[in-house]
Amino acid sequence: MNITIIGASAGIGLEATKRALDRKHKVTTLSRSEIGLPKSPNLKPIQGNALHKPDLIRSIQHADAVLVTLGTSKNMKSTTLFSDFTKLLVAVQDASNTQIPFIFVTGFGAGDSRNYVSWFVNIFIKYFLKDVYADKSKMEELISNSGMNWVIVRPGRLLDEPMTENYKVETKLYKGIKIGGINRADVADYLVKQAENPTELRKYPALLY
Repeated sequence: MNITIIGASAGIGLEATKRALDRKHKVTTLSRSEIGLPKSPNLKPIQGNALHKPDLIRSIQHADAVLVTLGTSKNMKSTTLFSDFTKLLVAVQDASNTQIPFIFVTGFGAGDSRNYVSWFVNIFIKYFLKDVYADKSKMEELISNSGMNWVIVRPGRLLDEPMTENYKVETKLYKGIKIGGINRADVADYLVKQAENPTELRKYPALLY
């Protein structure tokens, strides 16, 4: 299948690109930076801006599924990246009325999951990532009110260990839920498998070991 990955130059996006290629998919990537992978007949990298409408349309026009893995790296400053991108994507989707799955990565602590994080994570978000997570929450709201077929994936603390495929998926929030660290490679594995078979449409899966 044809999978588009937006924000593919690093982190989860780069891992998802590798995983999708490993699973024999054709992959189109959109990122500001080069993705740094060997050339492949199944890989079409587009170096561009996800907030630039022509770049976005070009990247998703032949997609069977879209993975959105935008991030701000280690920048903790106030941002509107996530909500601005989502507004543009919703407008593009409304115009095309495509029914393909759009699978987004936000974070455990966005939206209503903020009420279920540990005290330590709550303090970290409050004092360091408050503005970033506020925009991720706005992104989730825009997505959930759109006409897209969406999945919003909320990973916990991201780790750089090898893929295990040995993770659990939790789609309901409950008192005492423990969402700890998760390998970026395992998040990527889940994203690609949801692209192949979107079993959690209009849900907010969290990943845990």
